Amino acid sequence: MPKLKAVTEDHPPRLRDEDAAPPRGAPSGAALEKAFDKQAERLKDLQKVFYADGRFALLVVLQGRDASGKDGVIKKVLGAVNPMGCEITSFKTPSEEERSHDFLWRIHARVPARGTIGVFNRSHYEDVLVVRVNDIVPRKVWSKRFDQINEFEHMLSLNNVVILKFMLHVSRDEQKKRLEDRLADRTKNWKFRAGDLKDRANWEGFTKAYRDVVTKCSTPWAPWYVVPADDDDVRNLLVARTIADALEALELRYPKAEKGVRELAIT
Repeated sequence: MPKLKAVTEDHPPRLRDEDAAPPRGAPSGAALEKAFDKQAERLKDLQKVFYADGRFALLVVLQGRDASGKDGVIKKVLGAVNPMGCEITSFKTPSEEERSHDFLWRIHARVPARGTIGVFNRSHYEDVLVVRVNDIVPRKVWSKRFDQINEFEHMLSLNNVVILKFMLHVSRDEQKKRLEDRLADRTKNWKFRAGDLKDRANWEGFTKAYRDVVTKCSTPWAPWYVVPADDDDVRNLLVARTIADALEALELRYPKAEKGVRELAIT
């Protein structure tokens, strides 16, 4: 099973439609289901130690076009961990109060505490994506934010926040199928918004913006991973394995019991 590679100068993002297909060597059918179950169980076990260890926080950032599967990753992958140690934040259009502060103000407030996995469904990267493509703020404003984000994430990493960022890459044809499914299914109508079509019409604009984001803001302390997302199950497997690998690399351990605990007797 192939692993995701972090975006680097030696591994730049391409973001073509064909790059959204499952990578060569990806399992399918029963083998895919078995592979995911293995990673989900691994993630579940590692999160127990991570929570007890309490030295680190883990921030998982999910970005992607509409219908790329951000909710699906949260439900399937993060659904494997204990909800007591996981916090999900879905960032919407900034409120009036949030707009009166710097663009990272509301983000910093939702960074997870040590021992906790925090998941951002969309994030501070909307402020170099949507605001750029839709011309909400001038270039001289959003262009400076790449360095500001890198410095912000570096500060977090120096305070034991492990950061993993996933760009869920869906092809134009697959997005069309998923949006049509939302319109056809009454239980999914609520997910559809008129703005989805506007964003889809500016496909190339968002592609260019995403390419800049994952290239300029993939750092050793906060790497970006481009996830082929046309196949939900392969997408979930790749994300689950990457998170589990990152937790395992921390060399987590259970804290030692207080002195004398083992000698206590329960009557």
